[in-house]
Amino acid sequence: MKKEELSSGFFLGKRMTSLEEGKIFVPTLVSWNVTLKCNLRCSHCYIDAQIREATGELTTAEGKMLIDQIAEVSKPILILSGGEPLLREDIFELARYGSEKGLKVTMGTNGTLVDDESARRLRDAGVRKVAISLDSISPEKHDIFRGLRGAWKATIKGIDACQRNGLDFQVNTTVTKQNFEEVDEIISFAQRLGASNFHLFFLVPTGRGEKLEDLTPVQYEEMLRKVIKEGARRDFDVRPTCAPQFMRIAKQEMMNLEKWGRGCIAGIRYCRIYPTGDVTPCPYLPVKVGNIRESSFKEIWFNSDVLNELRDLSKLKGRCGICEYKDICGGCRARAYGLTSNFIDICGSLSPPSEIKGDYLAEEPWCIYQPRIT
Repeated sequence: MKKEELSSGFFLGKRMTSLEEGKIFVPTLVSWNVTLKCNLRCSHCYIDAQIREATGELTTAEGKMLIDQIAEVSKPILILSGGEPLLREDIFELARYGSEKGLKVTMGTNGTLVDDESARRLRDAGVRKVAISLDSISPEKHDIFRGLRGAWKATIKGIDACQRNGLDFQVNTTVTKQNFEEVDEIISFAQRLGASNFHLFFLVPTGRGEKLEDLTPVQYEEMLRKVIKEGARRDFDVRPTCAPQFMRIAKQEMMNLEKWGRGCIAGIRYCRIYPTGDVTPCPYLPVKVGNIRESSFKEIWFNSDVLNELRDLSKLKGRCGICEYKDICGGCRARAYGLTSNFIDICGSLSPPSEIKGDYLAEEPWCIYQPRIT
């Protein structure tokens, strides 16, 4: 098949702007917030999840339609997230359906609702891994962060249930000024718990995360260097998330970059599906690029002007636009957007993602690196 024929078939007749001429971008990772409903009140939640039921969430039939449409484009990792996905009654049915369609189904959960029965059902539905949030080795600190007394204890019970029932799990930690000094201990604790890997998340100013005091840019850089070195010295997969500068740091440290790919993949290999069907480039970049109730996933993915702009490195602005590491880093597009939209809480509450209110192509505001202009 000629390249022109392939492009026409995939891009529905529209020429796509790309990092390199003729390159086809397909999603390797799709995060689907299956519900806004949650049993916790986490201080950093990017969708400001609530205990109450949200309105307009995709039905079971619509969820299966979404899975069909994703599978038509590629066979990515599908993260069933929330809110708390285990509060959705059809979650095991949707997980099984996704697995049967060839998607690599995983789940992001706070772990408090995982017990022996749910762990077995997730495993039997083809869920390959669950990511469980743990933000401190201190029960009290974790409970404060998660907004519920007893959350830490319930999460550990959930992890134990995964272990007993052969369900692979990873530990996710969101780094803040409150747990900055104990990250090494959390990594060691996760390894002792039997986690297959550890992901360290960095705050992005959307949802309730706007109201938290973030790390300074210098602390941000310091933590990235520390985590990368921790991952190199441990027999344990440790990596940062929502921090694309780690690719620049890894290259500066002359590490092998193959296992990581690229820093920011929003709109390039990654997108998020909101509970009501809205599609955004990532969970922290709340710009609506389409809705699967109105257009097919394929049409949105390949024809969105926003997504195609994110794929064109020549459109990056400021220091990101002239940086020699932009091909492997790209800067956090969500953080650039959040800080240029004056921290407007457009991703929170039950409000769906909306029109553009900031600049997702602006320079990464939390990066301290000064590009070498040649």
